[in-house]
Amino acid sequence: MAQSGAQLDPETFSCSLCLDLLKDPVTTSCGHNYCRECLQLHWDAEEERRVCSCPQCRATFKQRPVLEKNFLLAALVQTFGKTGLQKAAPADCHYAGAEDVACDICTARKLKALKSCLACQVSYCDSHLQPHRDVAPLQKHKLVEPTHGLQVNICPQHDEVMKIFCRTDQQSICYLCSMDEHQGHNTVSAAAERKVRHSELEETRHKIQRSIQHREEDVKVLQKEVKCINGSADKAVKDSDDIFTQVINLLEKRRSEVQQQVRSTQETEVGQVKELQKKLEQEIAGLKKRDAELEKISHTLDHSLFLHNFSSLPALSQSPDSSGLEIRPLGYFEDVAAAVSKLRDEIQEVLAEALTIISSAVKNVEVLLNEPEPSCRDDLLRYSRQITLDPNTAHKRLLLFERNRKVMAMEEDLSLCDHPDRFTVCHQVLSTESLTGRCYWEVEWGGGEWGGVEVAVAYRSISRSGESEESEFGLNDTSWSLVCYPGGYLFTHNNVSTDVSDPECSRVGVYLNHKAGLLSFYSISGTIKLLHRVQTTFTQPLHAGLGIGSDCSAELMKL
Repeated sequence: MAQSGAQLDPETFSCSLCLDLLKDPVTTSCGHNYCRECLQLHWDAEEERRVCSCPQCRATFKQRPVLEKNFLLAALVQTFGKTGLQKAAPADCHYAGAEDVACDICTARKLKALKSCLACQVSYCDSHLQPHRDVAPLQKHKLVEPTHGLQVNICPQHDEVMKIFCRTDQQSICYLCSMDEHQGHNTVSAAAERKVRHSELEETRHKIQRSIQHREEDVKVLQKEVKCINGSADKAVKDSDDIFTQVINLLEKRRSEVQQQVRSTQETEVGQVKELQKKLEQEIAGLKKRDAELEKISHTLDHSLFLHNFSSLPALSQSPDSSGLEIRPLGYFEDVAAAVSKLRDEIQEVLAEALTIISSAVKNVEVLLNEPEPSCRDDLLRYSRQITLDPNTAHKRLLLFERNRKVMAMEEDLSLCDHPDRFTVCHQVLSTESLTGRCYWEVEWGGGEWGGVEVAVAYRSISRSGESEESEFGLNDTSWSLVCYPGGYLFTHNNVSTDVSDPECSRVGVYLNHKAGLLSFYSISGTIKLLHRVQTTFTQPLHAGLGIGSDCSAELMKL
């Protein structure tokens, strides 16, 4: 049996997909045999096209068949495999697989195509390609690498090769089409049109390659930005964690100090009370002893002896009927708890304000992605910042209150200590916070028939003690100022002024896009109106600034 099996065609026991000896053979309902794994992989690929078919005869199945093992074929494969068939089957690896271009001439099992002929519109295996090597007319045909879909070049109407392109109808045609329905149209050879289209293709490819290059550069920039964002976020988390730990440690230290103070006072007061208590207890014991002696004398029957014993007693020290102690109601340390409670409320308020600022700082983080500039007040409020004024920068005639958000001009200098950051010439003050990214704040101003208020931004490096041109907002290249006065506005930068013709409003909004170099001033009333806009380049972080004229005040509003 082994001998007769060895004379069989090896293809009988070979999988047409892997071209190897069948492994775990299965048979389809159309009678073809495959390796179970090969057929399952083939059908897995076909599922994307919602088709399930036989790779050889292309018979289609409505549902994916359940594969059953062909035990007879498996036994035969095992038997004949021992006779050397396993070596014979994979020796011929030239049969076309499912993804290969098959020879159009082969009638039995198709071999892989070696070349495709553009003239014949046929693909040939090595043996069937031989006439194109030997026959002179066929040698002129253009051979290319095996290509799928050559039949698209055959005219469906005339069954001729389409070698002409109709520019009028923008389609490929055969020579018969050019004499019939395409007669008189603008036609050229397919090769000529290919040349034109090839130039367009190369130009398109060049644009695509440039776009790819630009996008790859953008990807690198974004990757770098991601790295920077992650690094900055990690540092911010670590730094904030360290700072919060310091705050917690400080609170723990203060709590411990309060506890120690309370316990120390408690120990002192309790000691004093116990000392007085001991003294009173001693007096009580002495009085009880005297009382006992007097009681004993009172029972003496002999009159002379009674008088003698009573007269011999030492005189009783004068003591009030009561101790004179003023016992206060319980509540010795309630004031401490009230003070701590007040501290808690103040800390909560400060924390709420600080967390608003922190949250705003987190929201104001910007990456390279461009966002449109705000066009209404709701958009502006997305970038609102809670800003406070720095007392160390305020001129001595400026009074700060409302948690350093409001400032008022005074007639005389206040008792303020000297500070290198303090303005000494101009009645001005800067914000504590430095401003970068996108920020928005509003200033409410009023008072002063002749004076006004300057709503400004400035670098931290602005002079504090120089002449007006050096330190006054708007008169130098380190500050930008909108002067608000009864009757209108005046914008000034680097000692160049611009009139802003608009009725004055008691509230002014300021929008800053530091990265874009954009600074805008708005009047805020029933509606919002742009007063003035500056487009420049900011080289340092900015600080909000206020300049206060006589009898004027200004407040940074909570938004």
